[in-house]
Amino acid sequence: MNTIEALDSLRAKVCAWKGAGLTVGFVPTMGNLHAGHLSLVELAGQRCDKVVVSIFVNPMQFGPDEDFNRYPRTFQADSEKLSSAAVDVLYVPSITDMYPNGLTQSVVSVPSVLTGLLEGASRPGHFDGVTTVVCKLFNMVQPDVAVFGQKDYQQLRVIQAMVQDLNIPVEIVAAPIARDTDGLALSSRNQYLSKEARAIAPKLAVVLQDIALAIESGNRQFDVLTAVAVQRLLDEGFDSVDYIQVCDARTLQAAGPSCQSWVVLAAARLGNTRLLDNREVVLLEG
Repeated sequence: MNTIEALDSLRAKVCAWKGAGLTVGFVPTMGNLHAGHLSLVELAGQRCDKVVVSIFVNPMQFGPDEDFNRYPRTFQADSEKLSSAAVDVLYVPSITDMYPNGLTQSVVSVPSVLTGLLEGASRPGHFDGVTTVVCKLFNMVQPDVAVFGQKDYQQLRVIQAMVQDLNIPVEIVAAPIARDTDGLALSSRNQYLSKEARAIAPKLAVVLQDIALAIESGNRQFDVLTAVAVQRLLDEGFDSVDYIQVCDARTLQAAGPSCQSWVVLAAARLGNTRLLDNREVVLLEG
């Protein structure tokens, strides 16, 4: 694995690959990697000849109450994991390379109909930071395929919209949520759970699965389903539930009578740890 910091060196490497007729897969990360990230890398390797992974802790997507400086930096461990996963290039741009004119620069913004709800409602400006840095990374790496996990479902839809709206020539591949053996969605945040909280956390996946099964069985009382789920989580020991919502899987608007595909999205808190999860609803034909 080559570790590259300079953009010119990265572009030369990618240009040589493409000149040889090779395809390039890309997985952008902020580091602090776990098995979920590595599953994205594996999928990129299955789809493409070469794989680039970036590590960049993006200050632009942190809000005023979110401590950018406290985000875990585990570069050595991350590098070893990626090398073992047969990554071809680890790209590590500096903040100066990423934002040569500082953070007061051109911003890529997806319309608020997709970014102003759910995660965007509680984190104003967050998705502008995400789309700006991802767009810049696409321009830097110039991949054929980019892989994103479905755990951050809204982020995935926002990036898909950006790519479509701006005609960016990259295929976005959605990777299934990687889960622990008890069903908890893998996340860097899980490391902050106490032993007691870790035992409670899988209940989030359980209540979302129950909602999905109810919808698949024909239940369309979404408000009742989500209200019951919220109370179940509180009864199980969650400290609070930011939201559980049944949404149109494409637009992320609250599901209505004409909706034909659904996703159940949730954010809940155990102590100081905020957990995200979701379940897509799959209707069996016939």
